[in-house]
Amino acid sequence: MLDILFASALGILLFSRVKEPRTLWLLRGYLFLVSLAWVVQRFATLPITSKLIDALVLACSLSLAILWQGELRRLMELLGTGRLAVLLGNPQKEFQSNSSTVIQLSEAAGRLSQKRRGALIVLDMGSDLRPEDFLYSGVPIDAQFSTELLLNLFAAETPLHDGAVLIKGNKIISAGVILPLSRQSISRYGTRHLAALGITERFDRCICVVVSEETGTLSLANQGRLERPITSSRLLDLLKEFMSASTGTGVSKTPQTNNSKSNSLPYSQEESTTKLKPDSPTEQK
Repeated sequence: MLDILFASALGILLFSRVKEPRTLWLLRGYLFLVSLAWVVQRFATLPITSKLIDALVLACSLSLAILWQGELRRLMELLGTGRLAVLLGNPQKEFQSNSSTVIQLSEAAGRLSQKRRGALIVLDMGSDLRPEDFLYSGVPIDAQFSTELLLNLFAAETPLHDGAVLIKGNKIISAGVILPLSRQSISRYGTRHLAALGITERFDRCICVVVSEETGTLSLANQGRLERPITSSRLLDLLKEFMSASTGTGVSKTPQTNNSKSNSLPYSQEESTTKLKPDSPTEQK
């Protein structure tokens, strides 16, 4: 009974952590092969068939290890550091943002987009990002989030404007953070977008807001996917959706201020008339 209980708990935990449909199909196929190999070895005297199935399971195991090397590395890191709350998908209170923070963030992103100031904002919603998860952990800020502070951090010719800003809950944790780059679509996107894709590929409870310095385009990266272009109002809706999904309680539907609405209008008009161009490859992270 204990054996069945532990195996069931492990299976439920594994399947609950997989959200990508194709990944789930691969996992189901792999488990089917493992089960078939066990049944053949346990109940049938078919030595040749058993050897072939074992070789197939070994080949699939190596293939999955290569495909999921990032996820396996992350699993070993979580087990080694004892961060079981992240592994079990239970975000702590420090990751829960209120509606005011979400509105201020979308407002700041809209203003940065209007002024074509390059920006990269990382929202930790339960991945518990640590300094060792970045190429450079940046400069500690540990300040209450505000639109004015975020705009100042990304002001031109300031020491921290080239890196990313890390936000947990309602606080700005650090600025000038250098993120690992993604290897996908290298020729299509600039380094800011590659950095956003890279960090969200490794951590599933983490999203990135990107503002292009060349075009002012607003983008949102989540689980290695990039949605662009979006308006500040669309960004607000997405942030509320992600925050409610991560906390399970939802974010209150506080109406936007007049400033946030007016900031989204010029960007909406620019989207309909301007043809998008990829960021310059020389843009810094």
